[in-house]
Amino acid sequence: MSSSEEASWISLFCGLRRNEFLCEVDEDYIQDNFNMTGLNEQVLHYRQALDMILDLETDVALEDSPNQSNLIGKAVEVLYGLIHARYILTNRGIAQMLEKYQQGDFGYGPRAGVPDRCPRVYCENQPMLPVGLSDIPAEAMVKLYCPKCMDVYTPKFSRHRHIDGAYFGSGFPHMRFMAHPEYRPKRPTNQFVPRLYGFKVHPTAYQLQLQAACQGHPLE
Repeated sequence: MSSSEEASWISLFCGLRRNEFLCEVDEDYIQDNFNMTGLNEQVLHYRQALDMILDLETDVALEDSPNQSNLIGKAVEVLYGLIHARYILTNRGIAQMLEKYQQGDFGYGPRAGVPDRCPRVYCENQPMLPVGLSDIPAEAMVKLYCPKCMDVYTPKFSRHRHIDGAYFGSGFPHMRFMAHPEYRPKRPTNQFVPRLYGFKVHPTAYQLQLQAACQGHPLE
């Protein structure tokens, strides 16, 4: 492969086995300074990291220092993740993530190898979408959001559990269904009903049991 045909940093990064959830952000989006507003204050070595993402020449002096190189390597991932969280809220980003959703790239399709859909029985194997519990890096790892029960779950595969949730943001699934309501599944019509000897357990039974336990007189 000639140098002109070499894959971009973005393609290589998103092609890593642990990064199936990420889409490839258009370079035109990254090159628009307006879209990068404020990120220079959130990411150390912002300029060097941005240059690496765009496959531009980096500072040789920094490359000669292993410690600096490691710091910049982490900065590149964080910067791309934060850019990604913004990008997937745009029309183009939503379209790319929709395509990945339909291809099964979010842990349940051909690329994953083993199904990973909503574990709730009455959601009937509903495909899920990645979501962050926080928009701040390093606060929470990515989760999977089920649009049927509207709850979140831990990804089945351990390699996905180490992806920062801030790379997707807390609003992505909701923006996706706002933009494409036709893909929003109907809420489940059934829910689990606790029964004992065939009779439905009334919620007050648990309340009485709890009250008795708090008073030091467990129900016999």
